[in-house]
Amino acid sequence: MIVQDVITYLEELAPLSYAEDFDNVGLLVGNKNNKVNGILVTLDTIEAVVDEAIKKNCNLIISFHPIIFKGLKKLNGSSYVERTVIKAIKHDINIYAIHTALDNALQGVNKIICDTLELKNTRILLPKKGTIKKLTTYVPQYGADKLRKALFNAGAGTIGNYDQCSFNTDGVGTYRGNEHSNPTIGVKGEIQHENETQIGVTFQKHLESQILQALFSNHPYEEVAFEVTTLDNYNQTIGMGMVGELEKKTNTLEFFEFIKSKMKVSVIKHSKITKKSIQKIAVLGGSGSFAISAAKSVNADVFITSDLKYHDFFSAENQIILADIGHYESEQYTKNFLARYLSKKITNFAVVLSTTNTNPVKYL
Repeated sequence: MIVQDVITYLEELAPLSYAEDFDNVGLLVGNKNNKVNGILVTLDTIEAVVDEAIKKNCNLIISFHPIIFKGLKKLNGSSYVERTVIKAIKHDINIYAIHTALDNALQGVNKIICDTLELKNTRILLPKKGTIKKLTTYVPQYGADKLRKALFNAGAGTIGNYDQCSFNTDGVGTYRGNEHSNPTIGVKGEIQHENETQIGVTFQKHLESQILQALFSNHPYEEVAFEVTTLDNYNQTIGMGMVGELEKKTNTLEFFEFIKSKMKVSVIKHSKITKKSIQKIAVLGGSGSFAISAAKSVNADVFITSDLKYHDFFSAENQIILADIGHYESEQYTKNFLARYLSKKITNFAVVLSTTNTNPVKYL
């Protein structure tokens, strides 16, 4: 097994194309063609984690947070980032970071929090735009079924309707040629005049290369006319945060104690307790102040996140209870989830869960 094989499994779970633009995800150190001796899964990659990887003979570190976030202008060991990278390179250790790609995944960071807190009826809090694309092409009727099946097998779906086309039960529109339609098959320059079928399918943007490969491999034309557009639709399966419900209304203070127990936190910073009982809960692992208004708009009783600043708490405005449980604490179970996921995918050697506590924040 090489590094790329592991990356393929990870990107089935959380495609990097859905990571936030500001993020730095993917293979940060190493080579995708390197052979993998062992995998160490961690929340953060720091020097101590690299030492642990060396000790446990793991030459691939799967990290939630990226060790290289801002641009590196030098590598002289003057910062913890530089020292970590230097040590990894020196010992031929590859480092892959998944971060906001997993934040935006349906089964990612926020689903982990929801499951830990036993929330039901979960859905994305901030669905992402620009992740759905549409392919439109025309094909002779004799080649339509083959092409349609190939596109579906590559992961495409169908578009609801076209203004100028009739539709069959598969949601595929049929375009009838006229005296101006003159499709070229491309076999010895032969021109055939016949009816064409218009095929329109939607797909998730990370599938674009395989959708186009299916199109080119299965279309009878040598030169294929097609159009790919990005839709403005919100994707309800990709996005930041989640909202769910407790099985029944619960006393607020009792729920806070439940949070402390399940999330292993000793203290919760929170806004004014304005509700004696609660049921709808919004969550966002990591820094989540940007989602306060979204949590309020879905009428969540409590919004659980981290890194809230002093003035953020004012924005609760007695409409919602804001609960800051700590950055590390909100994401701590992510490495366990990734280790379990990879262990199911890779059975020929052990996936090791890091035992290094990387939380830089201490409490008295």
